[in-house]
Amino acid sequence: MLHLFICLAKEGSKVSNGMNFIEFWHHSNRFLLQKSRNMKKTMLSFKNILLLACPLAILTACADNTSDTTTDADTTSTAHDSGAHGGAVTADTTSAMMAEASLSGTYADTTVSGTARFDRQDNGKVKLVLNLAIPAKANKSVAVHLHEHGTCADTAKAAGGHWNPTNTAHGKWGEGQFHSGDIGNVKLDAQGNGKIDVETDLWAIGGSDAQKNILNKTVMVHGGVDDYKSQPTGNSGGR
Repeated sequence: MLHLFICLAKEGSKVSNGMNFIEFWHHSNRFLLQKSRNMKKTMLSFKNILLLACPLAILTACADNTSDTTTDADTTSTAHDSGAHGGAVTADTTSAMMAEASLSGTYADTTVSGTARFDRQDNGKVKLVLNLAIPAKANKSVAVHLHEHGTCADTAKAAGGHWNPTNTAHGKWGEGQFHSGDIGNVKLDAQGNGKIDVETDLWAIGGSDAQKNILNKTVMVHGGVDDYKSQPTGNSGGR
């Protein structure tokens, strides 16, 4: 529309702001040049947005929602229950900035929900924000780990053991030896809601470093609590 207006204007004619055509032409060209530059920037930004949506990788979330005899939140557990619940998630492997897993029940008679979101921070670390809602576990704690395979098949047995790429002993996150997947216990409130945040340079979202890449793993919520010492799982209860 702007080009069309310039073509129809007569030399020396006035435009609305008092400029003659020649002045307007130069002003418009400067405007168009700036607009063109902005459009290029916008196109580049849009291209980046498209790249963010390209290849997808799978992460999985599984949770246990059956009754148990778990005692105090972060101490001991005598849980022997089972019953995995999970949901598939997508993660961006082009920019490796974010991965998210949605937790949901795989059995019709269970109620469990939540999200596990991994974000790469400006400092290069990865931050996990895990939100859980498990009404059947109200006022209890549940153990959360990353397991080595990204599937909840066969009541989560197919997820394998704890993700332990450095072949260390199981333990408490940040203290002595621990698995890269030893996230820890989440305390649930009277409604069964709980949250945990973890920020670390031990993880990466995608990439070639198998000792850090969290993609194609499982976020496992167990039926009991992690005692942080029993090998190799912390006696964390059912899957």
